[in-house]
Amino acid sequence: MTTATSKGLEGIIAGDTQICSVAQGDLIYRGYEIHDLAANATFDEVAHLLLVGHKPDAKELQFFRDELIANRALPTQVIDYLRAAKPMLKEGTCVPMDALRTAVSILGNLDKDSQDNSPEANLRKAKRLTAKIPTIIGHMQNIIDGKELIAPNTGGNAKLSHAANMLYLMTGEKPSPEATKTVDVSLTLYAEHDYNASTFTCRVICATLSDMHGAVTGGIAALKGPLHGGANEAAMDMLAEIRKDIGPDNDPAKIEAWMHQAFKDKRKLMGFGHRVYKNGDHRAPILHALGRKTAEQKGAEFVKLFELGEKVQQIMLDEKNIHPNVDFPCGMTYYTMGIPVPQYTPIFVAARVTGWCAHIMEQHANNRLIRPIATYTGPALKKWND
Repeated sequence: MTTATSKGLEGIIAGDTQICSVAQGDLIYRGYEIHDLAANATFDEVAHLLLVGHKPDAKELQFFRDELIANRALPTQVIDYLRAAKPMLKEGTCVPMDALRTAVSILGNLDKDSQDNSPEANLRKAKRLTAKIPTIIGHMQNIIDGKELIAPNTGGNAKLSHAANMLYLMTGEKPSPEATKTVDVSLTLYAEHDYNASTFTCRVICATLSDMHGAVTGGIAALKGPLHGGANEAAMDMLAEIRKDIGPDNDPAKIEAWMHQAFKDKRKLMGFGHRVYKNGDHRAPILHALGRKTAEQKGAEFVKLFELGEKVQQIMLDEKNIHPNVDFPCGMTYYTMGIPVPQYTPIFVAARVTGWCAHIMEQHANNRLIRPIATYTGPALKKWND
């Protein structure tokens, strides 16, 4: 048998999917292009599209939203765990992505459908996970801040959309329509991306006929890394470092000097480049435009952050021919909105869980164990007693 080796499986086709197409020219969710979705669909509609499999009509959308609202509240066992995790979160041995991973695993222990991989049970679990993950994020942030939980009995405000309710749970304040729109679009942009590292992790796990909660827990662990979902946090940390090093004036010469030193040191600059999008990530300009508008409304400090980011982007493009990916404007946008940096990647989970669950259901529906082979590069055969 002839086999091909590709480090990181780059360029290897690992399977078929009807959920998403990622190509240089476009990003499509079940037939709908990402610019169309960002401009004309809400995340609630996109979640239905991914999980149920088609664009909802008005009646279907209302039923779907009602299901999510009814499932927002967390079991007391999960809230108790989040409270117990506070010292670890403060000490740094646990970060929000770790706490979220464990909370989802606990949800699996409590879900009556946890061991049932039928299509009907999987869809019910997918809706519950989609509903509850924003609540975990909101309650976790209030626990970190030493505040009372917002609406623990209901998981929020039933009149608010999915995106708006997540912000409400984190802050206790109903977000403005502009803030809601920005976060809603960011969730749509992050919802799905074919066989990325975390989605492939989910498919590998569930291909053993393991359960949805276990697969999603694995997906969260994969997404945490700075080479994947954690890049939005790392990108903002990098910009904060540049601001600290060069001062508040955004002097172009100082920015160029910082970047040239980073190039000299062969430093990996987060939020740039993509395995597929060599000529630019379709999602990045959409979120950048929304974030820039938010910054202009918030004031000069935030506009200067975007101006710094734009200069960094231009240097990367001019000197390395590397474009930003969606994580770069995400970091700046969430920072401008006052979202704590450690919650950027958990919010990514709140979006991507819809894509993960869609892939888990697709894998279970037409399953084959995922088991690649490796090229052995170890020592030659030896005798134990020689």
